[in-house]
Amino acid sequence: MDTALRPITIHKTTLRIAVGVLFFMAGLCFASWASRIATVQQTMGLSDAALGAVLFSLPVGLMCSLPFSGWMITKIGSKRLLLSAILVYGIALVSLGLAQNTFQLVICLVCYGFASNAVNISVNTQAVAAERLHEKPIMASFHGLWSLAGFTGAGIGTFMIGRQIDPFHHFLVILGVLIIGVILASRYLHNDYGVDKNKAPSSMSLRERLSLIIPLLTLGSIAFCSMICEGAMFDWSVIYFKKVVTVPIALQGAGFTAFMFTMAGGRFIADWFAHRFGLKRTLQVSGTLTVTGLLTAVILPYFYTAMAGFLLVGAGVSSVVPMVYSAAGRSKTMSPGVALAAVSTIGFVGFLIGPPVIGFIAGLATLRASFVFIALMGTSVIVLSTRAKL
Repeated sequence: MDTALRPITIHKTTLRIAVGVLFFMAGLCFASWASRIATVQQTMGLSDAALGAVLFSLPVGLMCSLPFSGWMITKIGSKRLLLSAILVYGIALVSLGLAQNTFQLVICLVCYGFASNAVNISVNTQAVAAERLHEKPIMASFHGLWSLAGFTGAGIGTFMIGRQIDPFHHFLVILGVLIIGVILASRYLHNDYGVDKNKAPSSMSLRERLSLIIPLLTLGSIAFCSMICEGAMFDWSVIYFKKVVTVPIALQGAGFTAFMFTMAGGRFIADWFAHRFGLKRTLQVSGTLTVTGLLTAVILPYFYTAMAGFLLVGAGVSSVVPMVYSAAGRSKTMSPGVALAAVSTIGFVGFLIGPPVIGFIAGLATLRASFVFIALMGTSVIVLSTRAKL
């Protein structure tokens, strides 16, 4: 082996491992809170309506963080932002276990959501840097690690609940694991402070700037449509199996599990597919799988057919956000961090409005009709990716 190539190979490998570790830590932190929501609800005596209002604090923190994170990356770089934000993320998680009343819980959730999105944007910026060193896409595999951490976090949460360990001590353990992960990975991250200033020249005309920004808006719109589907599946899949498929209570979570399984698995093969067939084809296939799965569950609302449909939906949405983030990170008009913040903002609006829109349509018509609307969003992914210059 040529020794001149060895430093580059080691750098590619160690950077990819370091970024993967932090993706896993972020997913573990997120899933740890999600696994103990019911415990917190019971401890504080919150009704379902009160819990819903409290949980809205999380997206409030996320939205507040979007402009801040993009700005901070340009000032201190994604490495510094990621290391500081992920530690704050873990500390905010522990604070959720310490909250004694609703007001404290709301404040802690806002901070938790704020840190969560700062981690999301900065770790994806690091993933873009790692992907640049490879000859093929690797972004989706990072998101696959996040999903895998979600399963791990849910399993740990189940264990803690079974042993009657309170959320505070549970979250302290997660913070300890997170700190170890940060210490091990920190020295191998890409230092982009003062480096990634990918901005359009100031001499460009407005028309030229718009011609470069429009593709970014298109990417944001694709993310918006896909995240409407994703958000709706997170919040309504169990209810769909309960009210439409009408399965016994023990099977009501089966559809959601099927969706999560293929969403996680799909991310580990999406990079290979995108490398072989290209970004446009990957997004087209993703949208097609989403539409096919949803219409299968709507037209044939029986257990096995609905399960098959939800498996297809999970596979469909699995690659869209990672591929869009990867493309946004290669923007020629702005730095990767700012581009990711812009696309995340547009996409996350879809994640927020999807569940309530589904509830509104279900109230006016039926839940099956609302799932037809989600299928239309999947169709929009196909149309937008077909017409976009990717």
